[in-house]
Amino acid sequence: MRLRLPEERPTEPPTGYKIAHPMLSQDGTRAGFTGVSLGGALPYGVLADASCVYGLRHRAPSRRCDCGFHCVHDRSTAEGLLCTAEHRAAVLLEVTVLGRYLRFERGFRYARQRVRTATVGPCACGTVAAALADTGRGRPGWRELAPSCGGCLRGRTSVSLAAFARLAGEGLRVVAGRAVTVAPGDLGAVAELGVPELAAEAALLQARLDWFQAQLGRLGERGPGSGREG
Repeated sequence: MRLRLPEERPTEPPTGYKIAHPMLSQDGTRAGFTGVSLGGALPYGVLADASCVYGLRHRAPSRRCDCGFHCVHDRSTAEGLLCTAEHRAAVLLEVTVLGRYLRFERGFRYARQRVRTATVGPCACGTVAAALADTGRGRPGWRELAPSCGGCLRGRTSVSLAAFARLAGEGLRVVAGRAVTVAPGDLGAVAELGVPELAAEAALLQARLDWFQAQLGRLGERGPGSGREG
């Protein structure tokens, strides 16, 4: 007697979250993603079907295999994966689970997916990302990309977030997440800043630099022997 798992018939496809590395084709005409675990060797598009990574001739996902796309139910769980050193440059994907799927405690393993939104984290310097730039790693025919600000591109192959979305197609949205900045001195503790907040902080820093320069100028005018003797 075979044990049959209960079947779900949702009124609309489930939503899940995962992390992946953005990829750009060698000729710069296509964009996609690679997984961070089993599926890391096979770049996939915004709308894609899973296949067995072991080359076995069964439909994914199979209960006797660990093939298929993977995602978790909760966004914060996926965001937590970005804290590990090897995944800091990955992006957060919001996906629609399509086709056959197996439900687990924390997520799904499934046959087909559509990536709806890719959220790009900050540049390695902490600034809000403006582009996705070549990391120096990749797969045959594909370059791996990572978030980068304009100041850190340094001539590397790169695409803007809008250009990546256009190359990926299928209505993909690519958005920049907030930067995490440690403010110097007494400007406060760790704060999550967007572009307007960063501009305000930069203006404040510039004002303080101007004040220090004015003070140094006054000391220079007084000279070393201008102090009053007691």
